Amino acid sequence: MLDYEGRYSGKVIAGIDEAGRGPLAGPVVCACVIMSLKSEDIIDGINDSKKLSEKRREELYDRIIEKALSYSITVVDQKTIDQINILNATKLGMKRALESLEITPDIVLIDAVKIDTALPQENIIKGDEKSYNIASASILAKVYRDRLMKDLSLKYPQYNFAKHKGYGTKEHIEKLKLYGKCELHRESFIKNFINKN
Repeated sequence: MLDYEGRYSGKVIAGIDEAGRGPLAGPVVCACVIMSLKSEDIIDGINDSKKLSEKRREELYDRIIEKALSYSITVVDQKTIDQINILNATKLGMKRALESLEITPDIVLIDAVKIDTALPQENIIKGDEKSYNIASASILAKVYRDRLMKDLSLKYPQYNFAKHKGYGTKEHIEKLKLYGKCELHRESFIKNFINKN
């Protein structure tokens, strides 16, 4: 997980990733983090958030925040996603997260996406599996979004967002057809599942 970080030895490295590009409902959440790369600060078990259990992600989330030199988490809501599309919404969230750091990095490592920044960047396919900083960002984004969807589930209990986090599971699609859409649903994502009300 530190191979890419090793290429930029002595540099201040930021990693960026997102959570929530695919769901039918809710925002996309982006995180940017500069992790301490001192040997005593390296956190065991950091990996692509999708490969970790929810319990493990929650544990690592707190440790990442504790060890990070700087981090930022941004939320781009479903209305913006519908207006500018999910890719542009993701880029917007990533750019905002980068610009919200308290430290300016020398290099930015990003999971697959290229963003509009004057800073040097490397866009790494499956970066959340290959870079310690990107994987750390992926965990921050995923845990933050999951917590957000659990909170929103209290407002919209009929959809059970706490369970599926807005993704297009069989249960979610059935509930969508039964109850119709709510303000959290992405119009551009649900048009194949429901008639617009």
